[in-house]
Amino acid sequence: MNEIGPPETDDAPEVIAPWDGRRVPVTLLGGYLGAGKTTVINAVLATTDRPIAVLVNDVGAVNVDAALVRRRHGDTIELTDGCVCCSLAGGLSAAFDGLRERPDPPDHVILELSGVADPARVAPWADSDGFRLDGTVVLVDAEQFPERVDDPLTRPAVTTQLAAADLVVLSKLDLATGEEEAATRALLDDLCPTTPLLASDDAVATASFLDLGTRRPGGVADTPMPALFDPHDVDLHPIPHPISRADFEAMIAALPDDVLRAKGIAETPDGERLLAQVVGRRRIVTDLPHAESQPPTELVVITPRPQSATTGA
Repeated sequence: MNEIGPPETDDAPEVIAPWDGRRVPVTLLGGYLGAGKTTVINAVLATTDRPIAVLVNDVGAVNVDAALVRRRHGDTIELTDGCVCCSLAGGLSAAFDGLRERPDPPDHVILELSGVADPARVAPWADSDGFRLDGTVVLVDAEQFPERVDDPLTRPAVTTQLAAADLVVLSKLDLATGEEEAATRALLDDLCPTTPLLASDDAVATASFLDLGTRRPGGVADTPMPALFDPHDVDLHPIPHPISRADFEAMIAALPDDVLRAKGIAETPDGERLLAQVVGRRRIVTDLPHAESQPPTELVVITPRPQSATTGA
């Protein structure tokens, strides 16, 4: 007989949640080879103001500014701002176990997937003890995507990645012609019509979007104000106080389809705190653990800025 898990007995070891029950959000960053994932990772490490953990296949490929490096040991780079970059050479289990062993949790984990990885097969690791899946972001190379889709050898990988994506980021816009970008957008409309799309040829802007999941000083829903050329707008929506779970879930479900990201904390009539988190089409409301206790907030809603506003047209 095949057993799915360990037998349930009184002698089974009790699982102790790390960090007093706090859950660290995990973003899966996917995209086919050459889509620009490592470039975005570098921008995250260079611009974040919070301790981020980045899990990558090849630490050597991450070109971290030497001035930011506090120490290197083995396949791990620790930065002066508290960020850590770890290799996946030992496997996902070892990588997440290594993070759990740290006395202080990172504010956010970004897991860079290999160019041919299926994000759906990795997602369960992001919901393991001490972590919660924040969302799956897939980069699409606007210049080469039509060719990838036409090629029978690469089409299965790119379409599988898109099927798992909560949000698609269009990259390499500075290299793509107008015709190539239009062809890529048309293919995305066909392959993943319900997945929100963020168009950005600026790795720093893309990195800042990923970094919105971190714990900034104002709390879980606090975000930096958008700069002039950011590819997204940030709006604040009041959350009724108190609000029932059903009404809060309905409020999140009713957000427009083009919402890229949303976060907020609500309080129910009986004092329960609820966390809403939206990354593209991923929209969930969960109980806020006591270890993450924060007062109720407004709902921060991030949408794509109209193209004319970002291009200056």
